[in-house]
Amino acid sequence: MKTSQKIKSWCAAAATMVAMSLNGIAGDAVKRPNIMIILADDMGFSDPGCYGGEIRTPNMDSLAKDGLRFTQFYNTARCWPTRSALMTGYYPQEVRMDPPWGRVPTWTQSIPQLLKPLGYMSYHSGKWHISGLPKTCADAGFDRSYRIEDPDHHFNPKFLFEDDKKLPPVPPNSGYYDTTAIGDHMIGFLKEHAEKYPTRPFFAYVAFLSPHFPLMAPAEDIAKYKDRYVEGWDAVRQERYAREKEMGIVNCTLSKMEPTILAADLGKAGKEKKISPNEVPYALPWDSLSGDQKRFEASKMAVHAAMVDHVDQTIGRITDQLKAMGAWDNTVIFVLSDNGASSELLLRGDGNDQSAPAGSAKSFLCIGPGWATMSNTPYRRYKIWVQEGGISTAFIVHWPEGISAHGELRHDMGHVVDLLPTAYELAFGHAPELKPGAPPLAGRSLVPEFSKDGAVTRDFLFFDHSGNRALREGNWKLVSAKIDHDQWSLYDLSTDRAESNDLAAKYPERVQRMNARWHELEDKYRSEAASTSGGPVTAGLRPRDDD
Repeated sequence: MKTSQKIKSWCAAAATMVAMSLNGIAGDAVKRPNIMIILADDMGFSDPGCYGGEIRTPNMDSLAKDGLRFTQFYNTARCWPTRSALMTGYYPQEVRMDPPWGRVPTWTQSIPQLLKPLGYMSYHSGKWHISGLPKTCADAGFDRSYRIEDPDHHFNPKFLFEDDKKLPPVPPNSGYYDTTAIGDHMIGFLKEHAEKYPTRPFFAYVAFLSPHFPLMAPAEDIAKYKDRYVEGWDAVRQERYAREKEMGIVNCTLSKMEPTILAADLGKAGKEKKISPNEVPYALPWDSLSGDQKRFEASKMAVHAAMVDHVDQTIGRITDQLKAMGAWDNTVIFVLSDNGASSELLLRGDGNDQSAPAGSAKSFLCIGPGWATMSNTPYRRYKIWVQEGGISTAFIVHWPEGISAHGELRHDMGHVVDLLPTAYELAFGHAPELKPGAPPLAGRSLVPEFSKDGAVTRDFLFFDHSGNRALREGNWKLVSAKIDHDQWSLYDLSTDRAESNDLAAKYPERVQRMNARWHELEDKYRSEAASTSGGPVTAGLRPRDDD
């Protein structure tokens, strides 16, 4: 049955499902799809093989080959605002998840809370980082959760929770690696679901902490890429760009490197004095680096690649479990990243033992601006900025039973706010009913896109993070950055997603009109958040500026 027919069937059966409900759980008048969201952390737009990367990602590539790839899908440029937008269907400014932080408005509903009355069980494994809903089970409605709140230790995290109950720290040298553990716990939840709730659908949220710094990965994965990056970021970037163009992923020029932008966070608290002397804090031409710098930088990118590789391996183990429990055909899988690759160079956790092998537990390294530029090929800038490199993500959708188009591209604009309305339409056939006082959802259901490109339209997309601002209307994008003195630039993204030809001087009236609209939206979203906000944020869970 085609997707459009399924949606009509679900809508027609809504009254029957309500009538058959028992103890608040909808009956099985229609077989609802399972829904799984897989979120990587700081993975660049071109890192997966199916988006042009050389990293070995056969499982993501297979999902793309038998599903859909979106070419213009966006996040919010940072960890916590993306996660709040994904889970609530609103821009982070609407739900108090950008300064000032606090409890989400009382009308906010998470994906698990919306799906529970429809019979869904909900499972979370990995990162959370939504301070307005600090407890995954009690506040966000998950039935089971494995939560890691330590972004500084991939091998031995100190702050972990299972079903909101604190677990003991992981001891050093225990063989633990968080990507593996996240997969293990999700697989365990799915096995439990198959045993206890075989007739009920599930929502699964797999939130990896990789490839977010610190760069850490199992030695056997790093070894695969030992010599892969010695040619440098300029050459690898050209290779990725050529593959992206061949795939039809991009139609713009390759953006220029920006060698005058200092790595994010490098100047904070004297951290520049503590990093390795071979760090390169600017996106400089590769040939300008010394031999020691080249070897050091190549070793870092090998670890980043290994982290993405291990994420892909874990995705493969999870999809194997779906197949083993007979859930594969009717599970909708979404794969994406929370922001672009990061230019940050900083030290946290236990610091960096410069004598330790790159990627080991005693090291603390970041890829920095050179490799981040390469990871975000072909776009400009990085995580935190709202130029295309900071907000563009690979986005894969796979659903054997509901998507007949295999390997096709979708070019319409999409955003993480779309995941909640999409999930609800998949479950119930129409948009969710909102609580009293709730504004309309910012997101749009992507279900029509499953059948054909061009099926979902929108007036605009809004961006605001850390003084970086943007508004996209159709193919026009107005954007400014704090480091550029908040000066607006204007680009025609139909041919220039590299943001290389600033048209602001040519179209001043458009700049003025879009500027006014951006401020109207900002004021509107802030006022919505203030109208029915909860209490202050839970102590200790305010997002750190460098996460």
